[in-house]
Amino acid sequence: MKKVGIYTLGCKVNQYESEAIAEKFEAHGYSVVSAEDSCDVYVINTCTVTAESDRKARQFIRRAHSKNRDAVILVTGCLAQTSPEDILAIDGVSFVCGNSSKLSVVDAANELLSGGSLARKNAVADIEHADFEKMNITHFDRTRAYVKIEDGCESRCTYCIIPSARGPIRSKLPSDVIAEVEALVVGGCREVVLTGIETASYGKDLEGTCLADLLCRVDKIEGIGRVRLGSLDPSLITESFVEKIKGLRSLAPHFHLSLQSGSDKVLALMKRKYNSRMAMRAIELLRNALPEAQFTTDVIVGFPGESEEDFLDTLEFAKRANFLKIHIFPYSKRKGTPAAEMQNQLSKETKRERLARLSAVEEACRIELLKKEIAERPVCDVLFETFTNGRAYGHTASFIEVSVPSDVPLHSITKKVRLLGCDNDICFGEIID
Repeated sequence: MKKVGIYTLGCKVNQYESEAIAEKFEAHGYSVVSAEDSCDVYVINTCTVTAESDRKARQFIRRAHSKNRDAVILVTGCLAQTSPEDILAIDGVSFVCGNSSKLSVVDAANELLSGGSLARKNAVADIEHADFEKMNITHFDRTRAYVKIEDGCESRCTYCIIPSARGPIRSKLPSDVIAEVEALVVGGCREVVLTGIETASYGKDLEGTCLADLLCRVDKIEGIGRVRLGSLDPSLITESFVEKIKGLRSLAPHFHLSLQSGSDKVLALMKRKYNSRMAMRAIELLRNALPEAQFTTDVIVGFPGESEEDFLDTLEFAKRANFLKIHIFPYSKRKGTPAAEMQNQLSKETKRERLARLSAVEEACRIELLKKEIAERPVCDVLFETFTNGRAYGHTASFIEVSVPSDVPLHSITKKVRLLGCDNDICFGEIID
């Protein structure tokens, strides 16, 4: 049995697509193993959001080639889409395909291993005219499965290369989403995350549906557990959207908003579709409708032209929003984007300093938030996922991580827990049922 290792960089969409690739390899008789092993086939599913993700992709390609000089190396994903010839020029790479036909790596592996003449082929297609690639998964990690419902992005944010890598918005048909989620639930999945490159845009290319409508349909699936959403543009959160989703029994009260900045000037430079007032209004609408709601977010620090005053606006926004978690990224130039050519590029030292300051605010807010949660909602339901050194770990519906002592693993089991305290970013407690 031939061994394949799949190395995945980047977002949850890439993770989902890698799982679909793995399942197709298994269906063709391959053994899917760790990409750190010596394999017959390596698949590198790349990201190109930052220069660091590009570097990691190239580094792993070279490492795979050094592990087994005879291995078939196949590269797909966003970096493959935008720079196929550069990737194909790396020693050992046999086949490159983009984001419109990721499953084709399996057929390429079959042909190459059987002595076919496919070697060193650039199979990247025009992403601007791509259809939604049909794929689905049946496997999931412990309790949670990511289900890709949308691909592509309609925004042209000045810092982002992803529209060039992913193409226009393409949505999975609602019936296909429902069928995939139903199969996962029957297979024992307790939590489904509906995700996409721009999840909020789901349905814009389909007639008669939108993200809220899809959530209502998923909510009716028999046996459905928790449903979470991938990253959301704050402009999605309107009174109409909140009214549709507030009564859903399955929707977890946790929302990841793609904020990027709390400064109106910087948001305008980024060409985001909202300002800070609209973003705060989105948070307030959801908190009023769902009092247990918690929020996580992404923020870019050191964007070209970001002044100290602009950064202070972001700090103040973070304090007011009281985020559970902020994923902080120093601005990274992406060739071909308007921001890369902007004046007033900031130094690495300034970016590092601002990252540290925002991290300190984030930590202080999280600790106060967790203390408040323990005081106001000391008893909660926790869906357990992992087990280490006599402790079980899981999350509440609002995505607060909880640890309890346990003699046995509690994977995929929901228990009622009394919260007793917190340690930086995690609560600890005791099972009471």
